[in-house]
Amino acid sequence: MVAALYQFRAVADPAGLRERLLALGEAGGLCGTLIVASEGINGTVAGSRSGIDALHAALLAEGFAGLEYKESGASAQPFKRFKVRLKREIVTLGVPVAPEREVGQYVEAGDWNALIDAEDVVVIDTRNRYEVKAGTFRGAVDPGIESFRDFPAWLDEHAEELRGKRVAMFCTGGIRCEKSTSLLRQRGYQDVFHLRGGILQYLEDVPEEQSRWDGECFVFDGRVTVGHGLREGAAVMCHSCGWPLGEAERAHALFEEGVSCEHCHARTTPEQKAAFRERQRHFDRQGPEGCGA
Repeated sequence: MVAALYQFRAVADPAGLRERLLALGEAGGLCGTLIVASEGINGTVAGSRSGIDALHAALLAEGFAGLEYKESGASAQPFKRFKVRLKREIVTLGVPVAPEREVGQYVEAGDWNALIDAEDVVVIDTRNRYEVKAGTFRGAVDPGIESFRDFPAWLDEHAEELRGKRVAMFCTGGIRCEKSTSLLRQRGYQDVFHLRGGILQYLEDVPEEQSRWDGECFVFDGRVTVGHGLREGAAVMCHSCGWPLGEAERAHALFEEGVSCEHCHARTTPEQKAAFRERQRHFDRQGPEGCGA
């Protein structure tokens, strides 16, 4: 069982919360990563039904009553170990915003098609370039960013193009849109919307025959991608650069498992490739390490 979760909520003692969650996760045999900051919590974890339920109950007891929480399945443990990290932001935008006070209007998955089909709506994918490559909504604008902290600069460059338009934004589970829509509202945009629960909620709720989604949705775990109904996708991750690779890319002459693909082959040195090959040989001999192995 895989649980993705987040909530923006003031945390008085992030370090103390980290220690409690770390002990709980290790006792419950969980794998994955939780991020704790003074602004809230974010993360994806996997484990048994009892372990996931214990974490969920603990977060509710800690005061995260408004938790955005999504469960899905996995055929194998998609993480190698359990980590709880302390950070300044639970999702890094790099500029001050206030998602706990002001965000765009939430749009339920069942109402999303009608919104993005409207001619006066600009649909923006707030995710990173390699995530968009795996799949996106038809007609969505791809900012081409390498990381979420690049989004404010993209907005600066395209601000006038969005003036007077209704802006609909989406991301994997919804957390990045809490900040991106807050940023737009902060900069004076009035008609700003975002998909509640993100792409994952849409793929779970909207029948495939009614879908405006093309491709698969990149997820940050060993499943790599998921499709409609949150079924595990077909992509394989390049362990050198992180790109989700389809069947044709895995057949490319520059693809070498664990070492390189056509997107990163030219960016790594022969020494790095040799180290990657040794890592892959070790993996092939020993199998995956860590919790759930």
